[in-house]
Amino acid sequence: MQQALIRYMNRQKKIISVLLAFMLMLSVCSCGGGGGSAEASEDPNAPDRDNTPVVLKTEAPGDKTFGNSDATIDYSNVDKGYFMAQYTGSNSKVKMQVFIEDVTYSYDLSTNGNWVAFPLSLGDGEYIEKEYANISDDQYAKLFKESFSVKLDDDFGPFLHPNQFVDFDESTKAVAMSEDICKGAKSDLGAVERLFNYVTDNITYDYDKAATVKPGYLPDIDETIQTGKGICFDYAAVLSSMLRVQRIPCKLVIGYADDAYHSWISIYTADTGWVDNMIEFHEDTWTRMDPTFAAAGDDSDPNLVGSGTEYNPNFFY
Repeated sequence: MQQALIRYMNRQKKIISVLLAFMLMLSVCSCGGGGGSAEASEDPNAPDRDNTPVVLKTEAPGDKTFGNSDATIDYSNVDKGYFMAQYTGSNSKVKMQVFIEDVTYSYDLSTNGNWVAFPLSLGDGEYIEKEYANISDDQYAKLFKESFSVKLDDDFGPFLHPNQFVDFDESTKAVAMSEDICKGAKSDLGAVERLFNYVTDNITYDYDKAATVKPGYLPDIDETIQTGKGICFDYAAVLSSMLRVQRIPCKLVIGYADDAYHSWISIYTADTGWVDNMIEFHEDTWTRMDPTFAAAGDDSDPNLVGSGTEYNPNFFY
């Protein structure tokens, strides 16, 4: 998975692609491929949306745990859409796998002793968690295996809380920035457009980073904002964090665009439901995604990331 991501990043050009609803496309586009903006479609007499950011905290209270002397899983808050993991041992390489039905999520577990949140992306069900410690080269020994049941209080919980891939708290710059960026928005879609415009206007693709990124890379949201540079994973993490604190459920999605490994987002609004149609913002209009990714301002180059005719999500964070 990591090697595929690296291959993709090396081929990817300056791009930020977003999953928004087909209904959004219809609401802001005229016939064919272009049209006005979501902001233009909003009722100017409507009251402003409440853009006060809300950060949902993740905690490990210790009410329900399993593990051993080196690693602990706290599943006290699985009803909120996440569990916590902590490794305090001396091994420098620890992996975690989470299974539900026939789906497996694999993670590199932090070895700095801090608690880290992981989303229960697939909702209700019986989850199995395994942890492994490196013993030599690419050989790992199982530390433990346990299972726990999940019944969510809110189906959106996994996609409103922070986690290992979308890592933020009240001190993260993106939190306060989201309020300023969304100022004047009349609706969730208006907030989405403002946040999307901020990302596309202020973050450029980092070619050097793409060429040197290592397996296990995790986005640093504040660093991306401060440097104004990032790769597709960074774009998705920044936008996900801002949307979540604006109370707009957002999935950070990792999957394939044809044979190119890619990261993008999907959002939920009451008007549209979950969005599954790829569109991009080009200049001053929302347009549906062509059968190729836009690359360096050229929408028609199929040699960069495949034909772009199929987008297949594999994992949601």
